[in-house]
Amino acid sequence: MFDELLATPGVHESVVLRSSFGFLAFHGGSLERGTDVVAEAAAAAAGASCYAVRLPEGLRWHVPSKLVDPTHSAALAGFLDHVDVVVAVHGYGRAGRWTDLLLGGSNRPLAGHVGGHLRRALPGYRVVDDLDDVPVELRGLHPDNPVNRARGGGVQLELPPRVRGSGPGWARHLGRGVPPWCGLVDALATAARSWPR
Repeated sequence: MFDELLATPGVHESVVLRSSFGFLAFHGGSLERGTDVVAEAAAAAAGASCYAVRLPEGLRWHVPSKLVDPTHSAALAGFLDHVDVVVAVHGYGRAGRWTDLLLGGSNRPLAGHVGGHLRRALPGYRVVDDLDDVPVELRGLHPDNPVNRARGGGVQLELPPRVRGSGPGWARHLGRGVPPWCGLVDALATAARSWPR
């Protein structure tokens, strides 16, 4: 299924290898809007590696994370071989959770580290890094999920619409200086730079 998505006209796959800290966003573009932008910006600011898949407008093909298989992508396989830990940036929307940033994934110390930086940078949001408080289907713990395939595992970061530049109210910020997700990007970049290698 993932190989079929990558072969679809208009789907763009990119990889940049820098440090051994990585960012992933394989549901980017028109699917989970803003996730690729956040991951790429944080990686660039931190000198970190990044793998992203961007879907074109009109295509909303969701490949479940556990089926995003590196055997179907040399770029993803090379990325996972290069990095030690990753933060996978995802988007979600749930009634009553419009300001909740959820941190799943297998590397719980990294989740706490990233969560601390997010709390300081985004006081108007609730950062949830206790797995018991993250909905089961958003925990990102399946061993085949790319976030858990790096040597040291990783963190699945689920972002609600407004922090990634979509959803109601986003239009109020257009053309008004720094977009609201810049605090998010800065926090992720700082977390990546300060994570001990």
